Amino acid sequence: MESLNDVKRLLVMAILAGKVMLKNGAETYRVEDTIKRICKSRNIDFAEAFVTPTGIFLSVEYKGEVLTYIKRIKSIKFDLNKIALVNEFSRQFVNSNMSIDKGFEILNDIDNIKTYPKSLRLIFGGFAGSFFTLLFKGSFTDFVSTFIISSILVIVMEFLNRKNFTFFLSNIIGSSIVTILSIISVTLGFGTDMDKIIIGSIMLLVPGVAITNAIRDSISGDFLSGISRGLEAIIVATAIAFGVGATLKISFILFGGM
Repeated sequence: MESLNDVKRLLVMAILAGKVMLKNGAETYRVEDTIKRICKSRNIDFAEAFVTPTGIFLSVEYKGEVLTYIKRIKSIKFDLNKIALVNEFSRQFVNSNMSIDKGFEILNDIDNIKTYPKSLRLIFGGFAGSFFTLLFKGSFTDFVSTFIISSILVIVMEFLNRKNFTFFLSNIIGSSIVTILSIISVTLGFGTDMDKIIIGSIMLLVPGVAITNAIRDSISGDFLSGISRGLEAIIVATAIAFGVGATLKISFILFGGM
């Protein structure tokens, strides 16, 4: 490194790499390792990163000067492609003389990559739910009903995310809509088994990545992150159960059992 200003820019770039990874669902130990590797690749005397699911803390020392940077992460989604791209970038940066400016350019490009087209998300979101219905031995009509309901659920959840609903409330609303549509589907004769339609559709809401990351973080010794992600998964599961249960109870009270 040529100057303290370069160290500051390297620190900010490393935080940006960690931010892109963390907000797209990466495990905390992976984020910490990436940040430290980027910093130490440019002869930093000391670099230590501490990452939680909602924030990144980084301190570096260079020629007696200690610099600290804190970044708050408010929203987390899941895009494993961006995580893989940042992993690839970090290897290129560490094993080459890539400039910091070029690093910023690559990371900003990765961060701004658009997700899959809406039509593709609707189709494969529908298939994801409908094949779960088949897995639970649903009929072909249940498969078709679940496909339609799951596609609608994708639209609803994207709308709620754009409106900045909390993940607890959005999961309650999403699971309630799934239940209402499943009841309507069976009542009109488009489906035969309401339970399997509901189960298949709400699988899109199940926090599988959060559960997996909670286990992996805990195994790696990051118990704070493991507990945080585990609690997140429990809250989401509770919201789903509440949305389905409350909607079914209301329907039974108003219209009787099916």
